[in-house]
Amino acid sequence: MSLQPTRPMMAASYGLLAIAAVVSIVPFLYILSTSIKDTRSLFSYPPEWIPDQVFWGNYAKLLQETSFLNWTANTFMVGIMITVLKLAIDAMAAYALAKLDFVGKRAVSAVLLTAVAIPVAALIIPLFFLVRDMGLLNTYWALILPALANPLGIFLLRSFIVSLPDDLLHSARLDGAGEFRIFVQIILPLISSGLVVHAIFTFMLQYTNFLWPLVAIQTESRQVLTVGIASLKSNFVVDWGLISAASLLATIPITLLFLALQRFFMAQSLSSALKG
Repeated sequence: MSLQPTRPMMAASYGLLAIAAVVSIVPFLYILSTSIKDTRSLFSYPPEWIPDQVFWGNYAKLLQETSFLNWTANTFMVGIMITVLKLAIDAMAAYALAKLDFVGKRAVSAVLLTAVAIPVAALIIPLFFLVRDMGLLNTYWALILPALANPLGIFLLRSFIVSLPDDLLHSARLDGAGEFRIFVQIILPLISSGLVVHAIFTFMLQYTNFLWPLVAIQTESRQVLTVGIASLKSNFVVDWGLISAASLLATIPITLLFLALQRFFMAQSLSSALKG
């Protein structure tokens, strides 16, 4: 029995993919259409996907009358710091759990695995009191330090390091290399694909984080994008054009960053496959 797909099966597959693509892109197009309309034309019937006259006032109001650029800078600063620190901490912890023997190794792994299973919502209240008692509320450190305690990246990088041959490390130790030199010069280059994957997930998680910044930051000048955009919605009047413009601009940097890192990740994966 042939396992090759038939033409009807391929046509059905392409049809389902096309439908999924349309369903995914229609909300984006609607936000784009809403962002270039004035308030009066937003609720016209039938709705106009392409307005007769493009209205750029929503973008001008967003950039001139709100702190959107400041929110964006705060988001990137916090996200980059968390990503860099997480890569360093998680890579060293993953190397220790994967290739080193020490007392309590299984207990540490069990504790980290248990921490992964705890939902974030259950930690909000105790984390708030902890950060408050440390005097870190309403500071950037209130956003950075709690994010470093997420152990999920350790297990992600550990899966990459475990697959490396032990003979390579033994040869380096026989040549007089210390553990830190082995980690920097051998382990990190060989798990570059894993580091890229970890960086993508970590930065995107912080870029879209909403609940904890809402609790930890009260000053508008230190707020991040997600909470800042939500604050544009008042109790009485909702400027959907302004919110759509903010949402659209907020997706551009993370989309470009993801595409750039995705290309690098695919190249690294293909290179590793060809070498292996």
